[in-house]
Parts: sequence; structure tokens; C-alpha cells
Amino acid sequence: MLYTVNQHRSLTVLRQDDRPVLLRLAYLGLINTFALLRMLPTSNRDKNIEILALRHQIEVLQRQLGATRVRFSPADRALLAALLHRVPRHILHRLRLLVRPDTILRWHRDLIRRHHARMSRPKRPGRPRTIRSIRILVLRLAKENPSWGYRRIHGQLLVLGVRVAASTVWQILTDAGIEPAPERASSTWAQFLRSQAEVLLACDFLETVTLTGTRMYVLVVIEHTHRRIRTLGATAHPTAAWVIQAAHNLVMDLEDAHCRARFLIRDRDGTFPQLFDDILADAGIQVVLSGVQMPRMNSFVERWI
Repeated sequence: MLYTVNQHRSLTVLRQDDRPVLLRLAYLGLINTFALLRMLPTSNRDKNIEILALRHQIEVLQRQLGATRVRFSPADRALLAALLHRVPRHILHRLRLLVRPDTILRWHRDLIRRHHARMSRPKRPGRPRTIRSIRILVLRLAKENPSWGYRRIHGQLLVLGVRVAASTVWQILTDAGIEPAPERASSTWAQFLRSQAEVLLACDFLETVTLTGTRMYVLVVIEHTHRRIRTLGATAHPTAAWVIQAAHNLVMDLEDAHCRARFLIRDRDGTFPQLFDDILADAGIQVVLSGVQMPRMNSFVERWI
């Protein structure tokens, strides 16, 4: 078989990362090139004799192989496809080959298909990156407007004539480590305690044991602003009447101190009756209940205790 320059173009469709196949193919191409040079001075008579001898040898091999199929390496397939794909079909069917002519043509189609698939593959997988100016604008809007979610920012971009998808805005904020929405618009419990410290109170019961072994319950109130502790009383039996009287004492103490408290945080202890909250509500103080088994919501008084 001969190897020409025009047929070499069909061999370039092999994958560039398949180095063993390319080395084998280069070796086969070099051998066939020398074979071509050797046959140039040969007469047509000698060539015909060699062709007949080769055809006879192929027939002998086919008889010996029987039903056994011949295994071709990828380099052998590429070389045969490059040599024979330009031969007319009616002539190709008359050639003595170890495979069917349709198989040769299928090998060539596979090479072309792999070539086009590799050329059509994008250099950077995935969606194209958003323009840098748009990303800067999105981050600027998020920084200057902390309460805006990605939907609000997307709407503002449309007003400015910047047409991007809402999911793109969400991805830009996520990549920058900014919560897209809606959590970013809501303040945390710690932020609420710091911002409302001047009007916040917190109360809880403190349990202690005296020298005589009596268990005592002490009701304390703390002011978040100055960390001032108010002890409303101690008792061995914190009944509802006792707690209600402690609420009255707290309201009078706050009025005497001109305290501007508006909220009081307490847990969900059943010792506090509903009348306790009502007395504070009449004084303009709203009771805020902490979560179930969440002492950190009332962390100031818990830490003091």
C-alpha cells in the first residue's frame, strides 16, 4: 500500500492526545513513503506481478484464519481509511481486502466525525463569563443597598438597560460571598440586641441553695444598656401571686429610674402567669419569648447567672 501527501490530510483527524497511535501512524507512513520511492523506478509489469503475489498471499492468510477475525489497531485503521477512501466504490469492491469495503468507509467516517467533534468543542466549557462591568455594577448595587435581594437588583439592571438573567445576578452575588436573598435583608438576633439595647430588659430565675439546705428562687432583671441588675425578690415557692407582685415592683422601679424600656425578654417558664405579661404591657413594655431550649436568645442574663 502507498502513502501520499494528499492522503496524509485524512490522518490529522486523530486525537492529538493519543500519542502511541500517532507514533505508530508516523512509523507506518514512513515505511510506506520509502515503499513509494522504491516502486517509482519499477515497471508496470513488475508492479502487476507484485500485486498478484500480494493478492495470493492474502488468500492464503484468509484460508488459514478461517472464521477468525483480523484485529486492526487504530493506526492501521487510519492508514487504510486514508489510502482507500478516495477509491471509487465499484473498484474498492474488486480489491482483495481483509475487511469489507464498507468497513473501510465507516472507519473514515468515524475519523471525520471525531475531527468535527473536536473542532466544535468550545475552548471554555459552560456558559460564557459575564462582562466585568456588569459584575462590578451588581456588586456595587448590593454593597450600597444591603436590603436588596438579587431579584431587586435584577429589576434595577433592567431599568438601566442591562439585560441579564436573574440567575446570573444570583451567581455573581454567590461567587462574591454575598447572600443573594432574602436572608441578607433580615437582621440577626445579635444585631437586634445591639440595635435595641437601650430599650431592652431580660429576666430569669436564679436557683441557689442556702446554708440550711433550702432551695431558693431569685428573680432578676438586667438592663442591656448598662448591665444593671435588679433583684426583684427571692422565695422558696415562686407562686403566680408572688411573680405578679414582682412585676408590679419592677414597673415602679423603672418609673422611678425613668427607664425607657420597651421590651423584656424571658423564657417560656410556666412560673410566669399571663397576668405578668399583661402588667408589663400596660406599662408599655412588650414581652418577647425566647425559643424553646434556646438560652442564647436570652444570653445576657444567662451569662450573668
